[in-house]
Amino acid sequence: MAAVGPLTRLARFGHSICRSHRVIFNRSSQRRGIASCVDPAHGLTDEQREFQKVAFDFATNEMAPYMAEWDQKEMFPVETMRKAAQLGFGGIYVQPDVGGSGLSRLDTSVIFEALSTGCVSTTAYISIHNMCAWMIDTFGNTEQREKFCPDLCSMEKFASYCLTEPGSGSDAASLMTTAQRKNDHYILNGSKAFISGGGDTDVYIVMCRTGGKGAKGISCVVVEKGTPGLSFGKKEKKVGWNSQPTRAVIFEDCAVPVTNQLGEEGQGFTIAMKGLNGGRINIASCSLGAAHACVQLARDHLLVRKQFGETLSNNQFLQFKLAEMATKLVASRLLVREAATALQENRSDAASLCAMAKLFVTDECFNICNQALQMHGGYGYLKDYAVQQFVRDIRVHQILEGTNEVMRMIISRNLLTES
Repeated sequence: MAAVGPLTRLARFGHSICRSHRVIFNRSSQRRGIASCVDPAHGLTDEQREFQKVAFDFATNEMAPYMAEWDQKEMFPVETMRKAAQLGFGGIYVQPDVGGSGLSRLDTSVIFEALSTGCVSTTAYISIHNMCAWMIDTFGNTEQREKFCPDLCSMEKFASYCLTEPGSGSDAASLMTTAQRKNDHYILNGSKAFISGGGDTDVYIVMCRTGGKGAKGISCVVVEKGTPGLSFGKKEKKVGWNSQPTRAVIFEDCAVPVTNQLGEEGQGFTIAMKGLNGGRINIASCSLGAAHACVQLARDHLLVRKQFGETLSNNQFLQFKLAEMATKLVASRLLVREAATALQENRSDAASLCAMAKLFVTDECFNICNQALQMHGGYGYLKDYAVQQFVRDIRVHQILEGTNEVMRMIISRNLLTES
């Protein structure tokens, strides 16, 4: 039986124990410099404020000072992520009996928003890793949960989600990677594209075709690094998300034990989509963190930058722009938190709300960050200024976890088919 995660202890006792030391958090403490109208602590319980402060402090001290270096050198910050796992961030919504923190989807959103103020790219990978751990925890049997989840929650091992293929992006149900049963193994052949962590991670959650065409012919298997027949493509050169490697994952007569199948044969597409519902909230939460940081950066810049004999903060046009950015930030946050609550409660509107949150929040938060860059003028285009990295890192959020065009399809389908 795995130990209860640090964040679960925090929820029960109001403190966090991190291996060799204990940290007590003042419930009334506030982060300095946050304007009250955009304070992300509003509406949270005392325990959630404590989770949030843990995450903000970690982002400030362990991530933000290295964000630019990780981006420029394309470093995968394994040790930093393992420090995050010591705080319970490796399996936030995984059950405690296998090492998870057992927190809610709303708690998770609060944590990812805070972490993203320190580094969007790294937090986004952590969110994908959490999604993979949750999929094993939720759909795996006892043996699978006990085999994989403890190491994933501690981030001794890292996970990747493998759905997208070179020929099937938005049309995910048309995937071509095959898994033919041969005695007690599946023999996988095919490839996956744009896989976060690919080549550097240890556990691959793979959607593959065990049956006929369409969604019902897809199953989900866990493939471990080092399995014969598993290989990787070149490391992709990306606009953003550079603190996590992206590669193709290739299967050539890759023999995977049938015991590594999650759920039932033919259930893979359902598993993949249920994972993505949470993934959409997670990635929207990462966008919130970037937008929150950029509102702060823009405000601080307006207060000190002088043109025409006075600070930019005295320019009414820029005042109004900043007000619009703050309003869209708070509206986005409220939508994400509503979607997270709906998913936690397994409400009938959960999938549509997750799509709405992903669509609205990733679009609006990108616009906020882009406007913040514009407010910085030429300085915003320099890599010495963090605002440009936030812009580059969250641009992809409008594409992955289902493009925002697909989000519109999900929402409209729900509107037009419900009686």
